[in-house]
Amino acid sequence: MGLAGIKDVADRAGLSIATVSRALSGKANVSAKSRQLAKAAADELGFVPSYHASSLASGRNHNVGLVVPSIHRWYFSSVVEGVSGTLLDAGYDLTLYNVGDRPERRHSVLNDFLLRKRLDAVIAVALVLSETEINQLLAIHRPIVGIGGALAGASTIRIDDARLARTATEHLLGLGHTRIAHITGEAELNQDFKLPGIRRAGFEAAMQAAGRAIRPEWVVSADFTIQGAYASARHLLASAAGRPTAVFAASDEMAIGAILAARDFGLRVPQDLSVIGMDGHELGEVFGLTTINQDARGQGALAARMLLETLDAGAKRPDKGTPPSAAATDREYPTEFLVRNSTAVPST
Repeated sequence: MGLAGIKDVADRAGLSIATVSRALSGKANVSAKSRQLAKAAADELGFVPSYHASSLASGRNHNVGLVVPSIHRWYFSSVVEGVSGTLLDAGYDLTLYNVGDRPERRHSVLNDFLLRKRLDAVIAVALVLSETEINQLLAIHRPIVGIGGALAGASTIRIDDARLARTATEHLLGLGHTRIAHITGEAELNQDFKLPGIRRAGFEAAMQAAGRAIRPEWVVSADFTIQGAYASARHLLASAAGRPTAVFAASDEMAIGAILAARDFGLRVPQDLSVIGMDGHELGEVFGLTTINQDARGQGALAARMLLETLDAGAKRPDKGTPPSAAATDREYPTEFLVRNSTAVPST
């Protein structure tokens, strides 16, 4: 008995060959019933779709490239989860490029790997692409979605980091705190969209608007990890005579590090020290951390959906190309302020 073909699957399912092809390739314009019939028939006959043939016919590889600066960071790994889940549901593969802090690796990815024909589209996370790099991808009909900040000519998803940092600081001010410290990111992390600097600027703007002095010794830096912030916060809190009553950390992981450091000195959170973070890390709920949730997984899922919609729209065009870059959109992703029990009115 020979291998089953797509016509055999269509006959078994009672569907047209075109419907079976759409159903098995993960396209959206197929009813749930037809998709189930096609998959059941394919399973019964042992039919495996030929993605090579499908690529030749459609001009697509069903593969999206995802470029991140660091896969071991919570935010980036959460974005990867959101992207990969959405692409898998749509029948797409994911190629991950973890460029790290090596300029030559980043250059080779952005100027070589992404231009190869095997990718249909690109998602760039927290990376500023040059106009030349964006135009190279658009010229070969590779749509781009950026996460983390605006990219000229490309669709982007971002949050307003300065405004949210100001909101977090204003929460502490509103509770009556005047002695507020800030844990920011180290200088080497202030690259591309300059996240640490932007969040620090939001903190400073809120303090200045409230007429509160910013003490230089109360602005300390760490590496956006629990361990790094724990060490920095121990220095910050070491002197009983000059301690702040509240800390705004530029990430939840650093906020958790500050909470752990406070415990070392017998400080109660929030009675002796209020702590607020940003991001929406899962551990925040465990520590009762007040924070602003930016839903990193949701951002990744949205980026993938935006790309899939762009690819579908391009497939319907007569020239099979990507819609013009003028259609690019800059979306501010919604956030949620989560007030838990790590912040309170100062006791003194």
